[in-house]
Amino acid sequence: MIPRHQKLLFGILLFASLIMGLTLWQLRERAHQRLIAGQDSAPTSAPEVAPAVEATLLVANDSDNSLLAQARSLPLPADPGARARAVLGKLLDLYAAPDATHPVPGGGPSVLQVFLLPAPQSGAVKSTEAPSDDQQQTGPQLAVVNLTGSFAANHPSGIQTETLTVLSICGTLHANLPRVTEVRFLVDGKPRATLAGHADLTGTYLAAEAVPTEGAHP
Repeated sequence: MIPRHQKLLFGILLFASLIMGLTLWQLRERAHQRLIAGQDSAPTSAPEVAPAVEATLLVANDSDNSLLAQARSLPLPADPGARARAVLGKLLDLYAAPDATHPVPGGGPSVLQVFLLPAPQSGAVKSTEAPSDDQQQTGPQLAVVNLTGSFAANHPSGIQTETLTVLSICGTLHANLPRVTEVRFLVDGKPRATLAGHADLTGTYLAAEAVPTEGAHP
């Protein structure tokens, strides 16, 4: 005869085993459902890549102090501000290359942001009203180029080399975004007197005047 207390203990253990088995089965089912849900939510296609379009870069050449237009096929975003930053980044990448015709360290990351704003109308009475949507979408624009402090600090000093950098940036912006008629510069988000001791960064540059005929001196 099996003692009563052993029967009771056996019943308790059997009941606990059933409960544990049911719990483990439920946990397994939940984990399986989470796995399926994770697979369903995973992306089924590759991220969209910006299409390659033809861009024009005004590349400086120190050997004859000229700006030369170069056509490049680049993946450019549709947003104008992002597009402006991308083309300037490619321009500065050329200057940072070992075989650069206008050697300047820093490369594309030296362009922090490019802000596109409605250009102020010279000679017009200033208005306190914000520009209309039509003016913002079709009117001339002022590009504000924000460069890094390290780019300015490491830029070769000299009136000609600094001027070539500034004019090539202005010309490249106008060549790819014709609505950009004026360009201003910031360094680390703040006004700066000169690029590296010579080229003035306090004023506004007329972008169209920085686009010379092919191979011409600025």
